[in-house]
Amino acid sequence: MPLTGESLHQANYLLGPWLIGGCLDLLLQGVLMSQFVTYYTLYSDDMPTLKLVVGGLLLLTVLKSIQSFALVWIQFIPYFGELADAINLNYTAWWQTGNPLMVAFIGFYVQCYFCYRLYVISKRWYVAASVGALFLFSFVAIAVATYFITVINVKEIGIWFAVHLSSVFAGDILLSLTTAWFLIRSKKNVLPQTVGLINALVRLTFSTAAPAALCAMFNLIFSQMYSSQQAIISTAFNMALPKLYAVSMMWTLNSRRDIRVAHSSRNGMTNTTSNELSGGRSRLQRRGGHGDVELGAIQVLTQTETVQHIDVRDMFDPVGNRDNKHATTLSGNGEL
Repeated sequence: MPLTGESLHQANYLLGPWLIGGCLDLLLQGVLMSQFVTYYTLYSDDMPTLKLVVGGLLLLTVLKSIQSFALVWIQFIPYFGELADAINLNYTAWWQTGNPLMVAFIGFYVQCYFCYRLYVISKRWYVAASVGALFLFSFVAIAVATYFITVINVKEIGIWFAVHLSSVFAGDILLSLTTAWFLIRSKKNVLPQTVGLINALVRLTFSTAAPAALCAMFNLIFSQMYSSQQAIISTAFNMALPKLYAVSMMWTLNSRRDIRVAHSSRNGMTNTTSNELSGGRSRLQRRGGHGDVELGAIQVLTQTETVQHIDVRDMFDPVGNRDNKHATTLSGNGEL
């Protein structure tokens, strides 16, 4: 017998978003698997710390996809025909009540990486710490919201979800603007050969942040339009959000080679080989035995006509204690 009236509304708006969100989760996981393969193929000589961070993200996203598939399966197979019981899983099943916390944890994992990247760019720990504190606050807020889900306090769920999502959205915007500002600020002191590389990094900052920020915005809007007992349209966006964060991080990491090759080609530099252009990688060895694991060193002209090497690759690859600045005689050549 087909559903009608209130039952049809509940099926569409209280169960449907879980199905849509689960499909988006699995679709984006396919995109991520391609990105992970690309990373481990092209960047096999990255520092172990960074490869471990990427491996952790791989594990988290795979586990989240398993949880999403299991959640949808349980709702629509064992509880087929039991509409009220399937809806009640939102408040009684740990794998479903804990979903917002799982989503937020993956997001926080990626946000910590980008906060570290901001610290390396700005060289100001308090700037990165301030943005990181906002993300930490948002994670605590969703933990509180998860508690109110288990006790079915609809009013408090709405309040704490709003606190969490607004903090995430504000943090994403602040992180992107701050990162871009410090990159643009550095253009005043770099040699002309490296301005294009800075511009490419600014564009990358906004393009990678946009999908997750927009998803968080729609998540916030729909979570406040309806109560959790009327419609949970925001759930579809919430299910996709952690994968968009992961895509953002892997997009940033996998863009390094293309930016380096494009910048080298435009400036007529010779350290881009035919092997790189055809898909392979040719790395120059830096002082101290570290491979060229990032975009290379940007030479900055100082007022005393010296050149300082600022290692842009540390934005992506934490390798411990590096001597990032070496004064040399001005030669007029950019280095990549």
